[in-house]
Amino acid sequence: MSFSMEVRRELSTQIPSARHCQLAELAAIISMTGDIFVGEDRCGIKIRTENLLVARKSFTLLQKTFNITVDVSVHIHKSEKKSERIYTVLVKEREAAFGVLRALKLTDGAAFHGGARMVDPLLVQQSCCRRACIRGAFLCAGSISDPRKSYHFEIACSNAGMADMLRTLIHSFGPDAKIVQRKSHYIVYIKEGTQIVDMLNIMEAHVSLMNLENIRIVREVRNSVNRKVNCETANINKTVDAAVRQTEDIRFLLERMDFEQLPPSLAEIARLRLENPDASLKELGEMLAPPIGKSGVNHRLRKLSSMAEQVRGSAG
Repeated sequence: MSFSMEVRRELSTQIPSARHCQLAELAAIISMTGDIFVGEDRCGIKIRTENLLVARKSFTLLQKTFNITVDVSVHIHKSEKKSERIYTVLVKEREAAFGVLRALKLTDGAAFHGGARMVDPLLVQQSCCRRACIRGAFLCAGSISDPRKSYHFEIACSNAGMADMLRTLIHSFGPDAKIVQRKSHYIVYIKEGTQIVDMLNIMEAHVSLMNLENIRIVREVRNSVNRKVNCETANINKTVDAAVRQTEDIRFLLERMDFEQLPPSLAEIARLRLENPDASLKELGEMLAPPIGKSGVNHRLRKLSSMAEQVRGSAG
């Protein structure tokens, strides 16, 4: 099961205890994936989805909040590539449907299809209701990438108004959500790991939050170890390359002169470098009597390299 599905599954079990929060979450679900019909002679609500979790929660919220009869049906849609289950949650009794729409403040239009409305601002005035609304919207059209690979949170909205509203609700809790248009949809997204953790907390997906934090810790430790290993490898390569050049310069000089012709301090460090080709500057300095620091060793080796360059130049 993907991480995104784990989050949705957890959110589908979160049923708010307060009626105003139930209304806010139900309004988000209907706004994202519902059809409503309001007229003089008819009134109905239809939630049509491929997601069983959305169908289940819609059914639960409608029954728990309004204590009405709700019909559920399953239709298998077959295409050339695959078969899909389409779940339909239907409130077809006129008075029951009108009561739901009145409570959700959705009775002011003749028809509504595919999320063409926004959630009424009066339903999301309280912090707990804003959480419920975001949770309902994510359950219908949200996703989170596998945190082992990347950090990406998004909710796909069919209209700019709903996307702007969700971004405003998310901003009220702190995370900096942004909007991008993708084909006919408006995507509310977050790409920063810490803020995605905050979003799971906002939606009250606490188990998923702990799982994500564990994955983030492992990722950060692994990245830190990799950075240190890469840094150590680079330093080792640098030390080895420098030692090879220094050894070549010393051998070049000794082909043309003896140790006795070198100044004592340079002769001493030259012998140590030839005897210890893998030693670092610090280790070479500690072998001297008296010991000297890295900068002192480096200064003497650079003098030897400079002398070798002068001899090469005169020979050329």
